[in-house]
Amino acid sequence: MLVDSHCHLDFPDFAAELDGVLDAARAQGVGHFLTIGTGLSRFANVRAVAERARDIHCTVGVHPHEAAVEPLSGPEILLKESEHEKVVGFGEGGLDYYYEHSPRDAQIANFRHHIAAARIAQLPLVVHTRDAEDDTIAILTEEQAKGAFTGVIHCFTGTTKLARAALELGFYVSVSGIATFKKADELRATLKDVPLDRLLIETDAPYLAPQGKRGKRNEPAFIVLTAEMLAELKGVSFDVLAQATTDNFFRLFTKAKR
Repeated sequence: MLVDSHCHLDFPDFAAELDGVLDAARAQGVGHFLTIGTGLSRFANVRAVAERARDIHCTVGVHPHEAAVEPLSGPEILLKESEHEKVVGFGEGGLDYYYEHSPRDAQIANFRHHIAAARIAQLPLVVHTRDAEDDTIAILTEEQAKGAFTGVIHCFTGTTKLARAALELGFYVSVSGIATFKKADELRATLKDVPLDRLLIETDAPYLAPQGKRGKRNEPAFIVLTAEMLAELKGVSFDVLAQATTDNFFRLFTKAKR
C-alpha cells in the first residue's frame, strides 16, 4: 500500500473524472489520499472530496500565495474547521519567496497562525517553503520553543541544511515527482541521507508529474514512479519502501484512519 500524502483532488483538473482517477490509483496500490487545503474560500470543496470515500482525508489552510487575500487573524478558524472528522492537519501554510504573490509579512503572519493551530490541536502542519529556507527554519525553531508541534516539509526540494533542520525539529520530509527528474541529482543526494522512518511520498497532483509522465497532468497513480525511484535510492525493496512511508504517514497524521 502507498499513500499519496499531498494532492489536490478538489482542483478543476479532476472535476469531470475524479472517480476514475481515484480508481486508477487504487488499482496501482494507492490505499490512501490526503487532499490539501489551499484557501478557506475553497475549503468546502476540499472537505466534500474527503467525504466521498473512506480512504480520503484532508487538511485545512491558506497557501502562502493567498496570504494577502485570506489573512488570518489567529488560529481560531483553522481550529474550528479541524473539528470535522475528515480534517487531519493544517496547511499547506508556509513561505514562498520565489513567486511572492503575497507580501512576506502577510505570509509570515499566516504561517505563525497555522503553527499555533497545529500546537493547540496537536495535529500536524503541512509546510510549503520555496526560496525561503532561512526564514522557514527560523520561524519553525522559534515556534517550537513556545510548545511542541509536528509536521512535514511538503514537496521537499531544499538543501541539506533544511533537511537537517526539519529532522531536528521532529518533522518529516515528503518526496514528490521532482526527485525523479534527470537533473535532480543534488536533491536525490540529500534525500539519500534522510532516514527511511522520516520520509513520506506525494504527487502534488495535478502538478509535478514524475519523469516518464512529464508534460501530463499528474495523478495519484503516478506516485508509483516516485516510490520506485526512492526505493532504489534508499537501497530497499519497493515493498519495504511502501510499508515504511505508509507507516510514517499514519504515525504523523494520527487522526487519519487506515
